[in-house]
Amino acid sequence: MTASITQAETQDGPVRSGFWSLTLGSIGVVFGDIGTSPLYAFHEAVKAAAHGEPVSRGIVLGVLSLILWALLIVVTAKYVLLLLRADNNGEGGTLSLMALGQRALGRRSWVLLALGVVGASMFIGDSMITPAISVLSAVEGLKLATPALEHYVVPLTVLILVLLFAVQSKGTALVASAFGPVMVVWFTVIAVMGAVHIADDPSVMAAINPYYAVQFVLSHGTIGLVTLGAVFLAVTGGEALYADLGHFGRKPIQSAWMFFVLPALLINYFGQGALVLSDPSAIQHSFYRMVPDSLVLPLVGLATAATVIASQAVITGAYSLVYQAVQLGLLPRFEVRYTSESHAGQIYLPRVNRLLLIGVMLLVLLFHTPSNLASAYGIAVSTTMVADGIMGFVVIWKLWNWRAATAAAVIVPFVIVDLSFFSANLLKLLEGAWVPLLFGAVMAGTIWTWRKGSAILIQKTRRIEVPLDDLVRSLEKRPPHIVKGTAVFLTSDPSFVPTALLHNLKHNKVLHEHNVILTIETAQTPRVDLAERFRMEKISDKFFKVRLRFGYMEQPNVPKALAIARKQGWQFDIMSTSFFVSRRSLKASPQSGMPLWQDHLFIALSRSANDATDYFQIPTGRVVEVGTQVII
Repeated sequence: MTASITQAETQDGPVRSGFWSLTLGSIGVVFGDIGTSPLYAFHEAVKAAAHGEPVSRGIVLGVLSLILWALLIVVTAKYVLLLLRADNNGEGGTLSLMALGQRALGRRSWVLLALGVVGASMFIGDSMITPAISVLSAVEGLKLATPALEHYVVPLTVLILVLLFAVQSKGTALVASAFGPVMVVWFTVIAVMGAVHIADDPSVMAAINPYYAVQFVLSHGTIGLVTLGAVFLAVTGGEALYADLGHFGRKPIQSAWMFFVLPALLINYFGQGALVLSDPSAIQHSFYRMVPDSLVLPLVGLATAATVIASQAVITGAYSLVYQAVQLGLLPRFEVRYTSESHAGQIYLPRVNRLLLIGVMLLVLLFHTPSNLASAYGIAVSTTMVADGIMGFVVIWKLWNWRAATAAAVIVPFVIVDLSFFSANLLKLLEGAWVPLLFGAVMAGTIWTWRKGSAILIQKTRRIEVPLDDLVRSLEKRPPHIVKGTAVFLTSDPSFVPTALLHNLKHNKVLHEHNVILTIETAQTPRVDLAERFRMEKISDKFFKVRLRFGYMEQPNVPKALAIARKQGWQFDIMSTSFFVSRRSLKASPQSGMPLWQDHLFIALSRSANDATDYFQIPTGRVVEVGTQVII
C-alpha cells in the first residue's frame, strides 16, 4: 500500500486518480467517528463547564480553545504526523503497534502484550458506544423539529441500529461506495454552517490562543477536569486514523485530515461558539440551532446518514481487530465470512456482530440520551490512546533507532496529555464510565484465560507426546502396514508426534506412504510473501515437515498454500490426501493452575471455537477427526 501511494505522488493519470480515490474513501471511512463529534461534543463540554450556571464568555472561549488544541495535539501531531509513520508492513492499529514493538525488542514482552490487549479491548468497547451515541445524537434533532416526536427518538434509534447490524452479513461494498461522497457533503455542510455563524461574534476567534484553554483548566478546579473529559469527545475517533492505515495509506489519510476534515470541524466548532456567545440559550441543541427551522429535518436526515457511516466504520474495525487477535492467538477461532470476492479485507464475523448488537442495544436502552452516554464514551478511547503512546515510545526508540532521551522527549508530552484526558474521564466513573471499563476487564480476562489455558493445555499434552525423530526411527525398523496416499497431520509443534498420528498407528495399525507433519504459523506481520509461505523439510522417505506461514490479517487456506509445494517438486494431489485433525474433549481439574471458574471459561471458549476444518478451509470430505480427552 505504501509503495503504491508513493508512486501515486510522483505520477499522473490513473495512478494519481488512485490517490484521490483513496483520499475520498478515507474521508468516508476513517473520519466518520470524529466527523460526527460536533453533534454533541461542544454542547456536552459547555454544559459540563457551566455546571448549571449561565453560560459565560470565558466558558465558551475556554472550551473552544481546549477543543482546538486537543485536535491539534492529540489527533494531528500524535496520530497524523507521528504514529502514521509506524506501519507494520503497511498496516496500523493497536495490535499492529504491539507487534512492531515486540519485533523491535526481539522478544515477546508481557508489558507490550498487556498494553495491546487493553487497547484492543477498549477499542471494541468503543465499537459499542459509537453507534449508540452517534445515532442517538442525530435522531435527537427530531425533538427540535417536532417536540411531539420526542418519545420516538429511542425506538427510531433502535430500529436504525438493528437494520444496520442486520445488513452486515450482506457485505458493505455497495454501501461503502457511497460513504465518501456522503461524508464530503457532511463536512461541507457543517463547515458552511460554522462559517455563517462565526459572523455572529467574530471575537470567538480569540479562542485560538492556548491561554484560554490553560487558564480555564487551572482556574476551575474539579469542574475544569470534568470539562476536560467532555472536551475529549471532540477527539474520539482519532485512533481510527491509525487503525485504518492499511486500508488507505498514510498520504491519503494525512491529506484528507489536514486540508479538509480538520478545517471543517474547527469552522463548525467555532461557529457553534459564536452562536452561543450571541445567544447563550442556543447551547441547547447548539448544532441544530445553527440552521433555520425549515432545514432541521433535512439536517437530521444527513446527520443520521453520517452517524450510520461512523457506526459502520467502527463495526468493521471491530471485525478486523478481533480477526487480528484470533490470528495472534489471543482469542479462539471465530467463524469468518468473506463478503467480497475482490477485497479480502471485507469480512463478517457473525458472533462478533451479535455481541456488538446486544451491547449497543443495552447501551441505548440503559442510557436513553447522548448526554448520559457521553459519560461512558471518553474513557474507552483515552485508554487506547495511552496504550498507543507507550507502545509508540518502544517503536520510536528501538525500531527507529532514536536515542531513548530523544524518543522520550517526543512521546512523553503526548502520553501526559492522554493521561490528563484519562484522569478527567475517570471522574465520570459512577456516571457511566464504568461500562467500558467493565467490558474491557471482561475482554482482557477472556484473552488472559485463553492464553493461559492454551499454555497449560500444551504442557499437559507435551507430557504424553513422543519426539518425532524417535518415532520415525522406530517405524523404519518395524514398519506397520503401508497404505497408498498422503496423510497430513496438523500440529502446533513439529518436534513431537501429533496425537492424531499416534492414534492412527495405535488403533488402525497403518501408515500412509507419505506423511506430512503440518505446522501453521502466524507471522508478526499483516501479510506474508508467497515466497515465504511454504517450507518443506524431508525427514525420511515417508515423513516430511511442512510449515505454512500466514500474516495475522490473512485467512489461512491450507490446500491453496500446499499447492505451492508443486513448484518445489512435491506432487500434492488433494484427492489422494487425508487431513488428520485432533479434537480434544476438555475436563476441568482443581490442579490445573487456574481457578475453577477460569477452567470452565477456557473450556467454554474452546468449545465455541470455529472448527479447524472450516477455519483453515480444508475440504470436509478429506478430513479425519481423532478425539482425545484431556484433563486441564
